[in-house]
Amino acid sequence: MTAVIPVTTAEIPAMMINKTPVSFRHELKHLITPGEDRIISDRLGRLFPRDSHAGPGGVYQVNSLYFDTPEDKALLQKISGVDKREKFRLRYYGESPDFLRLEKKIKKGGLCSKRSARLSYKQAEKLLKGDIAFLLESKDPLMIELYSKMRGELLMPRTIVSYEREAFIFAPGNVRITLDRKVCTCTSSAVFLNTLSNFLEPEPGNTVLEVKYDAFLPDIVRMAVQVPDRKTGAFSKYAVCRRFG
Repeated sequence: MTAVIPVTTAEIPAMMINKTPVSFRHELKHLITPGEDRIISDRLGRLFPRDSHAGPGGVYQVNSLYFDTPEDKALLQKISGVDKREKFRLRYYGESPDFLRLEKKIKKGGLCSKRSARLSYKQAEKLLKGDIAFLLESKDPLMIELYSKMRGELLMPRTIVSYEREAFIFAPGNVRITLDRKVCTCTSSAVFLNTLSNFLEPEPGNTVLEVKYDAFLPDIVRMAVQVPDRKTGAFSKYAVCRRFG
């Protein structure tokens, strides 16, 4: 059994974990084929504006480094379908890690939410080297929570997940539709802030279609993403990529 390092109350300030209520959203996922991808992408492009952060081709790269415990708590909870669970990740977009965010994704009763905090490049370097004192000193609730779990649960970087994303938005319902392609993985966290290469593609050719919305899903969106004979799934890019380590 892995030893758990106790975290004393003297280490953690009163604002240790952010108790501010979070807003939960619905999240639907489908794994679709390249042919279905082409049809849906063309349809969405005719109906909805693309994400303003996308490049000239309408796509951008998403790079995430996921954390887990030595016992794979996040992975096993996902596989077991635990109703309430969370994952921590470090994320940046594009080719350069100039803008990094620490994120905590929360799932509860089929709904999802997210907390985030900005990290500098130097802070991310320290984090990957195991120098985590700055998290406690930051006074940011999310960073302090990560510190407590890295100390108490031995949470650590486990797997890189990288993919190409095409995103569309629709204001009614606060809808965001994404097509994630070329999902690749690498188990070496050391390369996360450097050139991402030598990756494996666990689901070659397939695309992950995701639809996120608040209280309701407008009919126009429901019809636009409809794929015949395909049901909503629980596809997890992290879980799929963990098959490689």
